[in-house]
Amino acid sequence: HMTRWLSEEEQVSWRAWLAANLLLPDCLGRDLQAQTGLTLADYEILVRLSESPDRRVRLSDLAAQTLSSRSRLSHQMDRMQRAGYVRREECEDDKRGFYAVLTDHGWQTLVSAAPSHVESVRLRLVDVLTPEEFAELGRINAKIVAALEDG
Repeated sequence: HMTRWLSEEEQVSWRAWLAANLLLPDCLGRDLQAQTGLTLADYEILVRLSESPDRRVRLSDLAAQTLSSRSRLSHQMDRMQRAGYVRREECEDDKRGFYAVLTDHGWQTLVSAAPSHVESVRLRLVDVLTPEEFAELGRINAKIVAALEDG
């Protein structure tokens, strides 16, 4: 079948999207690290645990939620456990399974990191766009995610 090459306008949009997707997490990650010592991956895990019942998530579910391999998540959990942000707990119902549990120190770390991270998100993305553009960006990204999850 015929390859449907990108038009010049499509190429420009595609490359802008690629650049934004590389630069934004890099900038947000550098801001977060400089202000709090956390990585974006640390922050995401702290947020997910903080929003879960009893501030705990099965490690297998956490790996799926964060699109991490189990081994990458395991290394991440080791680092976060040494820092005192999380602990592992055995699942009562499944002795092979473990929970990641947010510690009080992890909760306090998240609470103190959140304001500067939100400021960074505002500075780097939200306030760069009009409220209408930002809402449209949200709709567009939700549409992309839905198509990727269906596929």
